[in-house]
Amino acid sequence: MSRLVLLSGWGCDARIWQALDGHWPPGVRVSAPDWPGYGPRPEACDPASLDALAAAMAAALPADAVWVGWSLGGLLAEALLDHLPPPRALVVIGMGPRFCHPDGVGGEELATFRRAFRRDPEATRAHFLRWQLRGEPSPRAAHRQLLARIGQASPASLTTLTAGLEQLARLDAGRRRGAAPCPVYRLAGEADPLLAPAVREAADWRLANAGHCPILSQPERLAALLAAVAATPASPPTAPETLP
Repeated sequence: MSRLVLLSGWGCDARIWQALDGHWPPGVRVSAPDWPGYGPRPEACDPASLDALAAAMAAALPADAVWVGWSLGGLLAEALLDHLPPPRALVVIGMGPRFCHPDGVGGEELATFRRAFRRDPEATRAHFLRWQLRGEPSPRAAHRQLLARIGQASPASLTTLTAGLEQLARLDAGRRRGAAPCPVYRLAGEADPLLAPAVREAADWRLANAGHCPILSQPERLAALLAAVAATPASPPTAPETLP
């Protein structure tokens, strides 16, 4: 049986993956653990520490599965390849080797966001949830669906969210230069507003009619693609293409 572990991004807990329920083909086993500090999980002793994160997530990230990380979840999963036994493959959704890019979200833009978050965490997080959905075919519908899944209140502690923003600014998977211990595949929404055009174009798959959150806008196609990767994780994708 193919096994997938789904990891959410900044400001959203694992409930967002419920949008894929009912779209999985037979023979796929799916789990969606929360990161420490999200949902019911206690916060890590040091939320910014990758060592602490690896210790807390070790049981939830088995080596016999394909890990799937969305947004910050993808960046963290890729960083944990240095701390945990590697999975059969890793699929990173909506994230390049690092978050900041001069043609996407720049370092100064992220720094401004972090300052705003320190002043008013709830309003800034609410703004971000809307901002990341701008590339979906119907941003308002996607936002309603998102809030129906995770609610209005923040699903994570303030210190965990603050640490996540620091990780977005700091983590850089590009230093491996193709030396990852397992296949790493990248999937981008064709209209993802958080990714630079070059990062979208370099993705292994580009999903048409989707932005940063294909979990909400294209759940059926996303589930089918992830299930196919889980079935044959060692088979590299073909040249980048836009999936209809």
